[in-house]
Amino acid sequence: MPRALVLLAAGGTGGHLFPAQALADALNRRGIEVDLATDERATRYGQDFPARETHVIPSATIRGRDPISLARTAGVLGLGAMKALLLLRRIRPAAVVGFGGYPTLPPVLAATLRRIPTVIHDANAVLGRANKLLSSRVTAIATSFPGVALDAPLAAKATFTGNPVRPMVIAAAVQPYAAPEVKGSFRLLITGGSQGARVMADVVPAAIARLAPELRVRLAVVQQARPEDEQRVRETYAQLGVNAEVAPFFADLPARIADAHLVVSRSGASTVAELAAIGRPSILVPLPHALDQDQLANANVLGQAGGTLILQQDDFTAERLAGEIAGLAAEPAKLSAMAVHAKSAGVLDAADRLADLVMKIAIGAANREPS
Repeated sequence: MPRALVLLAAGGTGGHLFPAQALADALNRRGIEVDLATDERATRYGQDFPARETHVIPSATIRGRDPISLARTAGVLGLGAMKALLLLRRIRPAAVVGFGGYPTLPPVLAATLRRIPTVIHDANAVLGRANKLLSSRVTAIATSFPGVALDAPLAAKATFTGNPVRPMVIAAAVQPYAAPEVKGSFRLLITGGSQGARVMADVVPAAIARLAPELRVRLAVVQQARPEDEQRVRETYAQLGVNAEVAPFFADLPARIADAHLVVSRSGASTVAELAAIGRPSILVPLPHALDQDQLANANVLGQAGGTLILQQDDFTAERLAGEIAGLAAEPAKLSAMAVHAKSAGVLDAADRLADLVMKIAIGAANREPS
């Protein structure tokens, strides 16, 4: 007898693929096969995705509001929906789970048209635009944070699961936080999320240049930098005599978070979930000008718990960052307290919670089918 199949739909960035990967692992442990529907970007992050098959479905993001741009986007999404309908007819999944982003629209919409049980999961503290478009049509909504604002009809089908984290995050979470010794090494991790962030390359090396020499010599820096910024960041640290490792992407980022005394980062959903699960103090710089202000909402969850210092990008200057790093480095007890508070916001079993929800709606739908 063939195993049941669940189709996961996720945009091809780490913020969407990482929680989908965690759910795939949890479903596989339950004997459920998984297929992945995604876009071309997934080749970078999805190579180790535990899927039986990966299907690239056409999709487009709404970028312009002029008639030509809207018509072009609608055409691509329509083509994606047609291909998704054909795919669903061929693979016959028991359920379809979407993880946000416009690449999830065609598969999840096609599933609702075919009356296949659907779940959307939103990694952020506010519902994203694509998930908002789908929310009234799907069977269930899973949220990463408690208290996500939803209208009454949507709130009735919402379940708080947390944001699923990968097995390597669970492994890293076992490592307790060890505060830096007053004159010992101070390990600093800088990341801009899976897509990188130029502001980190512009501000962080300049901030470190402003630190007192006795602190700068203690630093061990790991910094993610976009390929176009990598060389200048590396050269700046070399000129400063700072021990630094610079790369566009770290496949073992959870282990590096666990090793860090302090993390400076954007506040994408996966980053915040991993900081909370592992329990590490941070300085978070939400992406400005986002329509949904999702990164600010994510950061506020850790901020309210006491696990992070939030700097708006206008305040994220070399002078301000240097002062904050120096102040925290001088207070190991404060860093330890921030680590404890961050961990209090983590949900280590989120993947299992979401897997339980998916199986519940899939089994419930199967039981309602006429014999």
